[in-house]
Amino acid sequence: MAKSKFYVVWQGHETGIFTDWETCRQKVQGVAGAKYKSFPTRAEAEAAFKSGPSAIGKTTSGNSASGTKKPSNRITPKTWSAEDIATLTEDTLIFTDGGCEPNPGEAGSGMAIYRDGKIDELWYGLYNPQGTNNTAELNALHQALMVAKQEIKQKRSVCILCDSKYSIQCVTQWALGWEKKGWTKPSGEIKNLELIKEQYYLYQTIKDQIKVLHVNGHVGVEGNELADRMSIIAIEEQNPEFCLYPDKINIKEILALRAG
Repeated sequence: MAKSKFYVVWQGHETGIFTDWETCRQKVQGVAGAKYKSFPTRAEAEAAFKSGPSAIGKTTSGNSASGTKKPSNRITPKTWSAEDIATLTEDTLIFTDGGCEPNPGEAGSGMAIYRDGKIDELWYGLYNPQGTNNTAELNALHQALMVAKQEIKQKRSVCILCDSKYSIQCVTQWALGWEKKGWTKPSGEIKNLELIKEQYYLYQTIKDQIKVLHVNGHVGVEGNELADRMSIIAIEEQNPEFCLYPDKINIKEILALRAG
């Protein structure tokens, strides 16, 4: 028996979630710029419908519904530009970054927190003399998830912006399948497994209350650049703890520091 799918239509004759391809096809056929996608579970479909197509990545669009090709189930994070980020309405934005010199080598993590549209806190640390870029990025995302949980307790909406697709997909996508298979994958070892598992379990407790988005690094997005500078300070100061930046936040001076 074929597994059932759930079809999300964001733009068509009628929007919503439909349980069969034929109905979905009818809703989008002939609609220029129609946007729709299939999902394996209703929960994923409902989350995608709520988030909108821009948060999902590649969707099926145009008039292809007149043929036999069906929407793809493959989801990759959309990369948010500075212009996209400016449209976000969450109370708290948390930017994360990790650095490693060389890779593998000395690693550190950084985080920049904006509250109500203004930079409020900078964090740095988690120095590892034998780390990798991926562990540094994962560590930064882990700290952001912990902050997000506290922000939610204060009734604040939260968005995390990370420049590592690897970290985002490990925690929000791939770990779900790995858990179902006993934390294994056919292709071999799951690297950084214990760190991923800890974050995955934390993410599961708040995933319906936050957004985790991808942003390109080193393209002038202020929050990402500040988090990057914090990761370099973490490496230079070799502090194994995650510390609040103690000085007054002078954005111009901090951005003038060496980038990672």
